[in-house]
Amino acid sequence: MSRKATIYSVGIIGLILATIPLLGADNVPFLKWWLMVLILGLGYYPLGAVLFSSLRDRGYIFSKVLGIGLAGFLTWVLVVCGAAKFTSGAVIAVTAVSMALCWILYIKKAEKKTLDLDLVLGEELIFLAFFLLWTYFAGFRPEAKGTEKFMDYGFMAAMTRSDTLPARDLWYSAGNMNYYYGGQYYAVFLTKLSFTRIQETYNLMRTLVAAFAFVLPFNLVFHMIREIPRKVKAVPGWIAALGGLLAGAAVSLAGNMHYVLYGLFGDVFKLSGYEDYWFPNSTRYIGHNPLTDDQCIHEFPSYSFVLGDLHAHVVNVMFVLLTVGILYAWMKGIREREEEGQVFSVKKLLLEPAVIACGVLTGIFHWTNYWDFVIYTTAALICIFFTAMYRYRGQAKAVAAATVLQTAEVFVLGTLAALPFTSSFETMVSGIAFSKYHTVLYQFLILWGLPFALVLILLLAVLIKYLRAYRGPGRFREFFRRVSLSDTFALILGICGIGLVLIPELIYVRDIYENGYARSNTMFKLTYQAFILFGMAMAYAIVRLLLWKGRKLARTLGAAGLALVLLTCGYFGYSVKCWFGNVLDVSGYRCLDATAYLENVYPEDAAAIRWLNENVEGNPVVLEANGDSYSDYCRVSAMTGLPTVLGWYVHEWLWRGDTADLNEKSAEIQTIYTSGDREAVEELLEKYEVEYIFVGSCEREKYGENLNEDLLRSLGEEVFPGGTGETGGAYIIKVSS
Repeated sequence: MSRKATIYSVGIIGLILATIPLLGADNVPFLKWWLMVLILGLGYYPLGAVLFSSLRDRGYIFSKVLGIGLAGFLTWVLVVCGAAKFTSGAVIAVTAVSMALCWILYIKKAEKKTLDLDLVLGEELIFLAFFLLWTYFAGFRPEAKGTEKFMDYGFMAAMTRSDTLPARDLWYSAGNMNYYYGGQYYAVFLTKLSFTRIQETYNLMRTLVAAFAFVLPFNLVFHMIREIPRKVKAVPGWIAALGGLLAGAAVSLAGNMHYVLYGLFGDVFKLSGYEDYWFPNSTRYIGHNPLTDDQCIHEFPSYSFVLGDLHAHVVNVMFVLLTVGILYAWMKGIREREEEGQVFSVKKLLLEPAVIACGVLTGIFHWTNYWDFVIYTTAALICIFFTAMYRYRGQAKAVAAATVLQTAEVFVLGTLAALPFTSSFETMVSGIAFSKYHTVLYQFLILWGLPFALVLILLLAVLIKYLRAYRGPGRFREFFRRVSLSDTFALILGICGIGLVLIPELIYVRDIYENGYARSNTMFKLTYQAFILFGMAMAYAIVRLLLWKGRKLARTLGAAGLALVLLTCGYFGYSVKCWFGNVLDVSGYRCLDATAYLENVYPEDAAAIRWLNENVEGNPVVLEANGDSYSDYCRVSAMTGLPTVLGWYVHEWLWRGDTADLNEKSAEIQTIYTSGDREAVEELLEKYEVEYIFVGSCEREKYGENLNEDLLRSLGEEVFPGGTGETGGAYIIKVSS
């Protein structure tokens, strides 16, 4: 073992020991999850070694995400198709069998290559460090309350209760989930695999994703920088490592230039809004400052990780980074293994493992975050095209055929992989329209000027370098052959990011938010991915420019870019302090239990909610008062996963689009709680198959003096007794059959 490997090993042991004073009793579920992911990575390493054979670590760190993604996907397919129950036993069995098959095939057929142990241990150290760091922060504010947390936790709770998928919609008892529930599913999959509780794993899942959001860009950009063409010798490993760390920070820790101008130097520039700058402001700028009818959202990963919503776009970060890594490793492997001018072979093109893997992963995106299916199918097309240009020396027919064939393969495989989901999913999209509003130029430049500049500078530098070197016939075709892969891939990332940012300026996807928020969801989902792609492209571009010999201007621009990117990383510290408080004070750490807040926030309801979790099995309908989205209403269904007749109104409006049906359900819920007509109430209870009636703080607040508690108590057995009146505790009625 080398000196580096020894140091990294000691560091890993030190971090494991540090979990005791930092996490307390929570170190047990934390270490269980770390070990589980480690085992999944080792189990799927054979497949990773095939897909990432061109990388120094043979895909070690990517194999962790590969294991989570494929083991979870196989389990999900079997459950949805009715071939298995969604239980811990089934989850373990599918995972164990799939890992065993990976190793059997590897031992028999795979090409054995050595891996860089120093890099492997270094990546494990980085991964564990950021997993622990984010988990420690989460313990300062662990509650699943506020923003989208009710929904995210509720989905997890509903799936935990269910042995079939899709689970019953906790906020629409008459139907199943009609949402991209894949992200929350994976959290539950890992929960059942590790025999942990969702109370802790709600937070562990989001901190796990945050750790991957740092280490995967580190790995990718590290390898890209090592491949920067140099006349004398390869780029030193320590420079590549620093570039990788910059990429990890740019993707998962950094904010945008809005933070720099308003938050960091607001007092200097005196821009409107700097006086009351708060960290969410950097994600709510267009249409918010100044206020217009074009209110948009432009979030980025570090904000998501601090806020703590376990939403679709958040969980999918690790899977999209896996996809990007597979595409790079595939392109790199082709340049290393194949000579240029290959003979066109349909069979060879269709059987390439990386293309098949991309197809399956984009299929998973249908179910985890559909927007990413479109984005990364397009990204795959671009990578396929560039690869074909290299393979076939720009021969138009061969390039076109290979591009069409492999892109179609990705699309078809993705569509087939998604069928268990799409066959029962009703789309929320009502069409595409041209954008009526456009971002003000100065706001556009503040948000996107830095990555645009670095990508375009890199593009210009690369074009000048390679086109000057070759002035013969077919110079542009020759350019595709001569340009280095690292330059090519960085530009693919950057240009894809530019495209994603520009699309909302032209068109948007129509949904229920047409009035005042027309572009909001489109900009949110597209620019989120743009931020990720830009982070990796910028880190590479900065190092590339700094290493450009004989070009003082290039090095100056690289240094300026580095300074600005490092300034945006200050957003991490600022947002952590705003949201979590003084994280340097270990005594401020509370716990990872996402439901620990119940006694403080809902003192009237907490005991009754916990009684339901401890005593009610399966998915019986629990009636509670419905209310608006992002309110305290529907706290019972959210914290138990038990379905209620109607939950957050706007969410169900978005998912189902039938406001008449929702309005009817809302009115009939009110009838049950307030009517004195026993017969009418009983008919409605039977209609909605209500087994439990919950009466607590929200019900008393909403219905007030009209709440007919005497009638409600007469409808069945009071299984959880509480008081009466405004100050009474919550009680639960089990409805007589």
